[in-house]
Amino acid sequence: MNTKDLSDQIAFIKEIDKVKYIQRKTKLFNSDRCENDAEHSWHLALMAIVLAEHSNEPIDVLKVVKMVLIHDIVEIDAGDVFIYDTVKNHSNTDEERLAANRIFGLLPKNQAEEFISIWEEFEAGETNEAKFARSMDRLEPLLQNTSNNGGTWKEFGVKYDKVYEKKSIIKEGSNSIWNYAEGLINESVEKGILEKE
Repeated sequence: MNTKDLSDQIAFIKEIDKVKYIQRKTKLFNSDRCENDAEHSWHLALMAIVLAEHSNEPIDVLKVVKMVLIHDIVEIDAGDVFIYDTVKNHSNTDEERLAANRIFGLLPKNQAEEFISIWEEFEAGETNEAKFARSMDRLEPLLQNTSNNGGTWKEFGVKYDKVYEKKSIIKEGSNSIWNYAEGLINESVEKGILEKE
């Protein structure tokens, strides 16, 4: 047993506890409480396992689970960016890159390299696994907002076109889930919980 590696791994485990304190804008299903990043990542991991059969292409489910569990760890340093933020872009930033290097760098070299590689793959969104993982990341808040009478859409004045644009990435990972999601978006307009321009 390599005690230095174990010590580094424990340091990483302690550091990522901070993910539990990162509040997202989206509220839990049928609740007034905002979700935190740890809850979000856990939910995505279970969604990926449950919904894997709906992927457009064959996927390594374990890799998808790894992606969704680590994708927001960089927010410990970089902070959470609301997907509908009109000021700060919700894309890979230098700040996120620095965070990935610092936080994953706490791990032994081989694990650090693996985690950074998985995080980069998710951010690039080009592999079958990344496309499906990103689909889960966009689906969960949609389900939450439709369960909360419009939730953050109403709270922040988010309109149909913006929701449709941001959620359409779901089809890259799963056409069948996108068809379901698109139906929810349109149904939300009919119910009056999502406004058109």
